[in-house]
Amino acid sequence: MEIARELDRLGVDVIEAGFAISSVGDFEAIRQVAAACRRPAVASLCRAQQPDIDRAWEALKEAARPRCHIFLATSPVHMTKKLRKTPGEVLAQIAEAVGYASRKFPEVEFSPEDATRSDPAFLALACEVAVAAGAGIINIPDTVGYTTPAEYADLVRLVRSRVGGVTISVHCHNDLGLAVANSLAALEAGADQVECTVNGIGERAGNASIEELVMAVRTRPDRFPFRLDVDTTRLVPLSQLVSRCTGMPVQPNKAIVGANAFAHEAGIHQDGVLKDRATYEIMKPEEVGWDASRLVLGKHSGRHAFRERLTALGVELDETSFLQAFTRFKQEADERKQLSDRDLLALVREVARQWA
Repeated sequence: MEIARELDRLGVDVIEAGFAISSVGDFEAIRQVAAACRRPAVASLCRAQQPDIDRAWEALKEAARPRCHIFLATSPVHMTKKLRKTPGEVLAQIAEAVGYASRKFPEVEFSPEDATRSDPAFLALACEVAVAAGAGIINIPDTVGYTTPAEYADLVRLVRSRVGGVTISVHCHNDLGLAVANSLAALEAGADQVECTVNGIGERAGNASIEELVMAVRTRPDRFPFRLDVDTTRLVPLSQLVSRCTGMPVQPNKAIVGANAFAHEAGIHQDGVLKDRATYEIMKPEEVGWDASRLVLGKHSGRHAFRERLTALGVELDETSFLQAFTRFKQEADERKQLSDRDLLALVREVARQWA
């Protein structure tokens, strides 16, 4: 519930709160999120089966904007090995399930699972069947993280050309590290909705990361001229909340929300940032919820950053003492990689004693 409320404050359009039939816990989570979050749509995932849809409706019937998200696989390997159904049987099941859901829900989304390994012509036909049955959102999932940006963009264009008047959504997994790149390519190709997760969490290697997607669109309006009603200053607090609640730490070099995302250690970078942040920062840390940039004092740091840190610590040295301190700092940093403020003060005191 904490995460759902924070997603609502962030400004997301839809919260997919769980899979209602999967467990009592998921059912209750969906019901409570729907009661608390009245602005965004709240969705439950469903297989293309009436019991799943009925259970989702029970969880969401009091929601301000209830959404049913139905999925059924369309790739040859899934239809043959997992579903053990013919393509014709799959199309019939899509029509029946979506039609049933659309009689209950004001918003129905359909996902042809494993879309990127499906035959494009059959995929487009499955989407046409879903729209004819009442789906208002067609999602094109890269379920196993298999596709590439150009290929995915072509698939989005194909589906868009075959089904008009509906929302085209994309849902990318990160098995090849391309989830965000594929999602952005889909936006350029005409997608309307991007399904993503905080910190990129999700099955296997995870899903497209909301913080990376949002800031890519915000930072590059020349490439992505879209409006996002997102309060970007809440991205870092939300990331930290999700990390805490899930027990999944964020790697320090994670884009946007990692501890080192706005940290500079190289002397050339530090000198540039101290003169003008735009030299090495394409966005302001305050825009995403960090307090400020951070200069890391290590073996690659230069005199400019070293002097700035000493000044911030209230230490003023004459030029001779400063050069002596800086030389000692570089020697220490070569061995210890990084020095804390406490280390710096101890180093300065030692130099001062030597020159006393």
